Amino acid sequence: MPVARGFLFAGLHAGIKPFRKDLALVWSESPCAAAAVLTINRAKAAPVEDCARRLPADGVRAVLVNSGNANALTGDEGLEDVAELCAATEQACELPPGSVLMQSTGVIGQRLPKQKIVDALPKLRSQLKAAPESAAEAILTTDTHIKVASRAVRFGRKEGRITALCKGSGMIAPQLASTIAIICTDIAISAAMLQRALVAAMDGSFNNLTVDNDMSTNDAVLALANGQLGNPEISAEGPEFDLFVAQVSSLCVELAREVAKDGEGATRLLEVRVTGAPTRPIATDLARSVAGSMLVKAAVFGADPNWGRVLATVGARCGSQQYDVEPTGAKVTVQGVVVYDRRASPQSGPDGTQSLRARMRSPEVLIEIDLRSGEASSVGWGCDLSYDYVKINADYISLLVPTADGSVAKDDRLTNYSPKFKVTLVKEALTYISRFADKRVVIKLGRQAMGKDTLRAAIVEDVKLLRAVGMVPILVHGESPEGHSKGDTHSKEMMLSGQTNTELVTLLNRTGVQAIGLSGMDASFMKGRRGPEGRFGEVVDINRDLLEMFLQRNYVPVVSPVGFLDDGSTIPLEPDQVASELAVAARAAKLVYLIGGPGFVERDELLGQLTVSALREKKDRGLFNRNLTSKAGWSINALEQGVERVHVIDARTPHSIIAEFFTDSGIGSLVTQG
Repeated sequence: MPVARGFLFAGLHAGIKPFRKDLALVWSESPCAAAAVLTINRAKAAPVEDCARRLPADGVRAVLVNSGNANALTGDEGLEDVAELCAATEQACELPPGSVLMQSTGVIGQRLPKQKIVDALPKLRSQLKAAPESAAEAILTTDTHIKVASRAVRFGRKEGRITALCKGSGMIAPQLASTIAIICTDIAISAAMLQRALVAAMDGSFNNLTVDNDMSTNDAVLALANGQLGNPEISAEGPEFDLFVAQVSSLCVELAREVAKDGEGATRLLEVRVTGAPTRPIATDLARSVAGSMLVKAAVFGADPNWGRVLATVGARCGSQQYDVEPTGAKVTVQGVVVYDRRASPQSGPDGTQSLRARMRSPEVLIEIDLRSGEASSVGWGCDLSYDYVKINADYISLLVPTADGSVAKDDRLTNYSPKFKVTLVKEALTYISRFADKRVVIKLGRQAMGKDTLRAAIVEDVKLLRAVGMVPILVHGESPEGHSKGDTHSKEMMLSGQTNTELVTLLNRTGVQAIGLSGMDASFMKGRRGPEGRFGEVVDINRDLLEMFLQRNYVPVVSPVGFLDDGSTIPLEPDQVASELAVAARAAKLVYLIGGPGFVERDELLGQLTVSALREKKDRGLFNRNLTSKAGWSINALEQGVERVHVIDARTPHSIIAEFFTDSGIGSLVTQG
């Protein structure tokens, strides 16, 4: 990703949160014009108040951002803390007085742990580099992933760059802001025009966004422009200014959609397009109202094309705001299918309902409303309302305990949950635990499981828990995202048997699980031959005696899919086949494929349970993509040779293995022998 010239970024764990990075720095090599759009919430956080007093302005060099503590509703002391920390950052980074801004996000009502932040500043400065990912990670709260974006803008022969990082997942109903976003550019533009551009970019982006209709105390979008492109400064309206606004607006739309997609507990992005409105503000208001309706959001989660809830929301808002709109004359379309139009028969009759429900299970759901009352249009973004939203905001957030110094600790003891929840959880788990003692399970980790630190950590914890209840796990890993990008065979082998395998074994051993890395090169463990396609080899033989020796000695084998050939050389093997053949060789009861999707899917519908014959029939009909077709073939291979069950589950969900094994409903596809 191209990064704006002259900007450096850093993020680390300072101890504000119990774990994860929580302190970020965005730094410019040269002074910047700076601007901000800020929340209209009257209960503004201290850093937001400070920015409101100081911006727009020139001479800004850096922005310090902490997560875990919002520094909101902390009175004059909170403003004093902001001033002290900005001064401490200026001193640590050798910057002029008044050149540092600050933002915060997290728990409301607690003073910042200033000393922890001050102590971390030298290390934070030492980690600065021209990559925003680390800083983007450090500003997250309940977000599940970082949010960064960039744009290139050409002025004559010069190409300017705009780089942005953003956080946001819950407490989102912004006006003139987002949760926290920082936009950096090397384009020369005056502070006054940067302010105008930023305000213009909010219309159609962050201002059209809602997750839960709760406006944060800390919403802020900051923009920094250091002018290192060397273009003539944009100081008035004109083609250059219009081009700059268009690119900033496009970038903000991308980030706003990412925030909506990552809404707390969200499973789907909801986009609402309103056309035929009397004015654009009315169109925007109605689009946001529908996107934020709890009933509409719940219907989207349930894949229910409930046009009645859509029009009820439109009618309520038109009535309360006295808009000249008649909802009954509108046309409502969901995922391209007309579900309401008084002037024509809806396309989604009884026969089409199931097909439409299947379409609504896709990652993005589009609702279009033609009001037929004017020419204006707008769009709103939100997300569905899942069970996890309540869990996050009732259980997870309540388990964050403020400490005396302003940092937060996590108290996730089972005693904090409701009695009914605890009884149900323990009852379900014990039922399965009693069945699984001494059962062997082969778990194949794909790129999705290997590509994120938090997912790898959750899998390691799951393996430890499986061992604790008497199960015998065996891991097979595929390529990491880094290894996947390397094209030559030797690099793949080195990544598979070296870095990837070693990291997994190290993570397991650190938790007390006795793990050992294995590949085909170890004592002739796995013999292979060259495959027809050339990319991967095929498994010919597995040394069962060696595998059995490690299992009997209570090791967890972590198998790299690399085999040896008759000539003594090595070759990367098809990871799905390795997992299948290992399950057979180990006489495993279960084979698990962790993939980047919900499981086996037909017409967007998750197939929760299948027999071998049903899976073969769907595979032969070509219903699955290439990846799932491979999984289906090797699942059938394992089941036909004695493996009792195959599970295909979503690697993107933390602790998906535990949820699949130890709850009645499970979360993925289960394939059985018959």
